[in-house]
Parts: sequence; C-alpha cells; structure tokens
Amino acid sequence: MAVPAAIGSLALSLTALPAHAATAVERAPMAPQTGIMPTISPAVAPATIAAVPARRTPATHRVVRGDTVWAIAVRYRLRTADVLAWNRLGRSAVIHPGQVLRLTPPASTKAATPTKRAAAASPHKKSAMRPAAGATYTVRSGDTISAIARRHGQSTQTLLNANHLRWSSVIFPGQKLVIPAKAGAPAATKATVKPTVKPAPRPDTSPASAGSAYTVRAGDTMSAVAAAHGVSVTALLHANGMDWNSIIYPGQRVRIPTSGLPGLSNEQAANARLIVRIGRQLGVPNRGLAIALGTAMQESGLRNLDYGDRDSLGLFQQRPSAGWGTAAQTRDADRAVRAFFGGRGNPNAGRTRGLLDIAGWQKMDFADAAQAVQISAYPRAYAQWEKPAYAWLAAIG
Repeated sequence: MAVPAAIGSLALSLTALPAHAATAVERAPMAPQTGIMPTISPAVAPATIAAVPARRTPATHRVVRGDTVWAIAVRYRLRTADVLAWNRLGRSAVIHPGQVLRLTPPASTKAATPTKRAAAASPHKKSAMRPAAGATYTVRSGDTISAIARRHGQSTQTLLNANHLRWSSVIFPGQKLVIPAKAGAPAATKATVKPTVKPAPRPDTSPASAGSAYTVRAGDTMSAVAAAHGVSVTALLHANGMDWNSIIYPGQRVRIPTSGLPGLSNEQAANARLIVRIGRQLGVPNRGLAIALGTAMQESGLRNLDYGDRDSLGLFQQRPSAGWGTAAQTRDADRAVRAFFGGRGNPNAGRTRGLLDIAGWQKMDFADAAQAVQISAYPRAYAQWEKPAYAWLAAIG
C-alpha cells in the first residue's frame, strides 16, 4: 500500500531577498550541564536562500517515500508555492510515492514573449511593462501585493490566491509571483495620469540620492514611482502630504522618502538600527554588529516575521521548540537581538548560545560565525550579506 507523503509547512515569504530571505533552520539548545552544543542533523532550509548557486533543474521529480512538496522545492532551489501551482496542488494536498511532479512552469508560462524579451534587454523599463498573461513577476524593493495586482489588472485577492498567500504574508525583493492569466488594463485610481504609461527611472542608490525629488511624467502613477524608487506607496504618499484620493500631474515634483540605509525599507532600517543600538549597549565590536545585521537579513529579510519554517519566528527566526523562548519572546525584537548576541546579557543563558558565547568568533569567517549561532542547513548563505552589512553599519554611524 502506498504511503502518502504529506506536503510540508508552507513558509511564505522575501529584499531583495527577497530574497529572500530565507528563514531559519534547525537550531539546538546547548546542553545545560556541559555547555556543549549537541550534534544535530540540520533541517532542510527553505528554497528562498539566495546564496545557493543556481543549477540546472530537471523537468520532473518522481516522489519517493518521505518526500514532501516543501522538501522537493528546497532540493531543486524552487519556491514551494511555484511547485504547488505548476502541479495544480492545494496546500492540503497529499502526494504519493511514484507520483511525478512538474519542476518547471507549463510551456504557456515558460516561453518568453517578445515584450518580455524586450523588457529583459532594457531593465530600466521592465517594471512598467505588463508581463504576458499567466507569466511571473519578480518582486522589487518597495513593491506591495496590492500595487503589483493593480499594475497587472488583477484584484489583490486574485493575486494572493494565485500565489497561495494571505493578507498577512510578506513578500521580498527577488521573490517570483505568478500573475494569473487575465486580459484588461490595470484598474485606474484617482492618483493616476491616463496617457500611455512610461516607466519612472531607476533611482540612484548612492547616499547622495537620499530625500531626492522626482518629476512626474505622463502615464506615471504613485505606485509605479514608489516601486521604481524602492519605497512603499504609503510612505511616498505620506512624504508628499497626499492620500489615496490625490491626483498627480505631469511636471509635478514629488519627494522620494528614504530610510537612510542603502537598499533598506523603513521597516528594515528600523530593525537594523535596533540591532546596532543593542549591540553597542552590550559592547559588541563592529564585526559582531555586521554579523548580526547580515544574519537577520538572511533569516527574515530584517523583518520581525510572525511565521517561518516550522515554528521559526522573528528577526533571527529563532525556534521556541529549540529553546529560544516562547513564541511571544522570539517575536520580541529586543529580546531576540539579545539572544543572538548572548554573552552576559543572554536572556536564554544556559539554553542557547549567542555570538559572544562562541569561543574565537572574532577570528572566524563572517558566515562561519553566523552559522555557529544559527546552525543552518546552508551555512554559506550568510556570506552574501557581509559587504551590505558593513555598508548599513557605516550609514548608521
């Protein structure tokens, strides 16, 4: 008798993860009597870890005993939501040994149209072009589900359903969303100028562009301008004293808000500043601060998430079942940061080890130091954030 293999928990993500963004994996409490970390077989990490080198994905996978859709997606560096969608499976579906799952989009969504190829050849115009029906869209910094839905003539609920997302889900730069096949132009809003849409220019991401202004052109919308400059529509409206009923005109100048940290949204920047502030209170040197920033970006996209792989939660995706505290404690950003740093201020003293509890961490490779705390199935994934982390730290000052 075939034994069904249940679909694993669907961890829904993100900035540029996002990519991201990857959630945490198995973490273990330290043995209270010996202070030695127990040996653990690392859990499989989610498919959103961006540092894993790309490799050729086979067209199909034959299910074997013990497989889950989530584990299969991770194995081939795919998003669980995509594998479900390509095989027309629901989140509660059951797969069986011997069943063949598709690992690539159907031909109708995989083939590039001339419009898509032209967009790829001109990255500055990509965001303003609508993909072919049933195609995918890559999330960019500042995007929101509602803005993406409007841009592609979809309702927000339709886009959420197509990607197995909820209203509370978080999306990350680099994440791919399925755009359901539907004809028709995007819904107009009062903050829309009607002539042919032209893309807003990509912003200069150097510090000199902070707080810059943008001159509205025919066809611009506030959501398109916000997406092109890596900010949320709400933040852009607020920065210009507007609301959702406001109207913009060609020639009008709008102020582009900034978080003050390169590539980070206001939410991410606030969490980065929290990490640095607490670290300095604890006397952590700059290298330790950078490691914490890079780890939080890899684990949660520098967001205090209320979900993750299995019971992982918060900025560092710490797991209550692995001794990091209760669910509420792991979502307490201040406490989570202190638990990551550890040392004398470790709120989990005797149960988990923080960075300061790792002997010789200062001389470790950036990724190795983060891995010593996190115990990730993809330990090299942290390395990609070393340079950005030092840039954020320099901007915080």
